[in-house]
Amino acid sequence: MKTALLSEHSRQFEQLRFAYPVVSRRSRGLSLGLNVNPDKVCNFDCPYCQVDRTVPPRDKAVDFDIMVAEIDGLLAMAASGAIWQHPKFADTPEQYRRVNDIAFAGDGEPTTYARLGEAIREVKRLREKHGLAEAKIIVLTNALLLNRPEVMEALSELRHGPYEIWAKLDAGTQEYFEFIAGRKLSLQRVVDNIAQAGKQLELTIQSLFPTVDGNDPGEDEYAAYAGRINEITAAGANLRLLQLYTTARRPAQDRIGMIDDARMDEIGAFIASKVDVPVEVYYGRHWDSAD
Repeated sequence: MKTALLSEHSRQFEQLRFAYPVVSRRSRGLSLGLNVNPDKVCNFDCPYCQVDRTVPPRDKAVDFDIMVAEIDGLLAMAASGAIWQHPKFADTPEQYRRVNDIAFAGDGEPTTYARLGEAIREVKRLREKHGLAEAKIIVLTNALLLNRPEVMEALSELRHGPYEIWAKLDAGTQEYFEFIAGRKLSLQRVVDNIAQAGKQLELTIQSLFPTVDGNDPGEDEYAAYAGRINEITAAGANLRLLQLYTTARRPAQDRIGMIDDARMDEIGAFIASKVDVPVEVYYGRHWDSAD
């Protein structure tokens, strides 16, 4: 497969405003994204984030009906196979020509979207309508709001069908967490939120480790991170998987770089030796490199 196909995660497809298709390295197939934060507002300010907040957003709010119509159309294209005739996806190898998921992601924190539960219900309906009942619904979250009843009520709509919740945890120590989140927030709050939410719903932990000024976070940070994972599982949370990855798209800050493949393997092995949760490692790709 062309490397560019796996690294191209543009949130603009044709003239669609809120829905977008990508072939994802983690999904190993087609992922249909929903951007429920088109205003680019986020409660984190991660230095590795690829969202360019210096450019004004095209939309300042979600038009719910248009978003539903757009994902309806993409699901129809995916179900019929018509999407593979589009020039962007015409070179996709056969093994990747499958619909893996519909993901709530976008340019901010999806759990801040007030109509998230309603949107999940609509996606579940459309998934059945197009005969794609096995396609997972995925919600990405930085976990900061998982202590809110209305957020957990919205996420509870994921039940009764395949789903994944990818909760972000990028740090083990408070100091590094404040840097990587770009905010003076409590790491313990995030850890506690994940632990409590994981008692109600199965979670996948999504962790991005970059280099900063050429150095990765280091063994002390990875050991502290593993300790946080063990704290979460000891509290009774159901963790499906740890996804460990590094930068693959141009970050917000020039200080941020990519950890090489061999080092990512070392990090993955180190963390796997200290936790009782399956670990998967995903390699990066430098944004300035040739395809």
